[in-house]
Amino acid sequence: MNVLILSPGYPADMPEFTRGLAECGANVFGVGDQQPEQLPPQVRRCLSAYVHVSSLWDSQQVIAAIHAQLRGHTLDRIECLWEPGIMLAAELRQQFGVAGLTVEQAHRFRDKEAMKLALDAAGIRTPHHVAVSSIAACWEAADRIGYPLVLKPIAGAGSADTYRVASRDELRAVLPRLRHVPTVSVEEFIDGEEYTFDTITIDNEVAYYNVAWYRPRPLIARSHEWISPQVIALRDIANPELQAGIKMGHDVINALGFDSGFTHMEWYRKADGEVVFGEIGARPPGAHQVDQMKFACDFDVFRVWGQSVTSRQLEMTIERRYNVATIYKRAQGMGRISRIEGAGQLQQRFGEHVVWNALSQPGTPRRDWLQTLVSDGFVMLRHPDLAETLSMADAVGSELHLYAD
Repeated sequence: MNVLILSPGYPADMPEFTRGLAECGANVFGVGDQQPEQLPPQVRRCLSAYVHVSSLWDSQQVIAAIHAQLRGHTLDRIECLWEPGIMLAAELRQQFGVAGLTVEQAHRFRDKEAMKLALDAAGIRTPHHVAVSSIAACWEAADRIGYPLVLKPIAGAGSADTYRVASRDELRAVLPRLRHVPTVSVEEFIDGEEYTFDTITIDNEVAYYNVAWYRPRPLIARSHEWISPQVIALRDIANPELQAGIKMGHDVINALGFDSGFTHMEWYRKADGEVVFGEIGARPPGAHQVDQMKFACDFDVFRVWGQSVTSRQLEMTIERRYNVATIYKRAQGMGRISRIEGAGQLQQRFGEHVVWNALSQPGTPRRDWLQTLVSDGFVMLRHPDLAETLSMADAVGSELHLYAD
């Protein structure tokens, strides 16, 4: 099987997905704008060929380069696991006659308004929403939906450029920050806990799924610098409180006609038990949440995804053994990381439950916490018991400190 993967060396998870394909027997071709010598060594080992382009976002250049450099090869699959490339991958499938997500389907995953309209038509509960492209239309939509509400780009990823607005005064203050966003979704604010429903889907059937819990919900975490955001991959997916959200996840995939690959959906559970759709991407979650799945089930999730592409099945039984918590840290101060306090003591206390310490080390420039959930690194830990997992996660959140100067 010949598989073309977009941007095999970036972002951070892509080399692992490239490896997963190669280890499952695929001839893996890559296309990207990284210089060939800048590709991670693992990627260079796994690729049968690499098509370098000066801009991955110039679709005509990409098509011409693939025609020229992969002449004589028939492409069986075209895979993209990075949000900005979803539409390009669909265009390439159309150009080369490859099965998978079409341009029309991909549009519904990239455009939040089109996404929600399709789900509204399928009877799935979404926040009340209106897409606007002018300040006047935004005011009109806000008055119609009512406060509090949420403003977000219709083609965004994560919680970038997303704001909760509680009044007309707050809306007036936020609007200048969205001048660079061509079209904004004005939505009803849903007050509730926020979860994910992440899948590996094969031929429109969910073959594996993961449910994660955001502590606190991303909109709150992005509003307060002192917070150490947590994402908890849950072991007990039979919990009755999750069932309506899991069913919604299956219904969303069916309604949007998703064929095969990774999906990442976010949804809310209100205090009265009602579940409400948030959004969905035709790609895996970021911020190393795919690695959480690996540690939750002790399996090579990247290779399992590769199996789903090459053999159209999962060739193993997956057992959920642990809850996995990732705690993202934000340094205090500006400049470069100068010291870390509490890491050694916490490692001694939690020992084998800590599966990954990826904290930025002294001398590393502090990252902009508003631009990346990973911020200045993270600690990932696991335990079979949820209460123990949360206790350890909260200790990392409150007792581990990074400083920059």
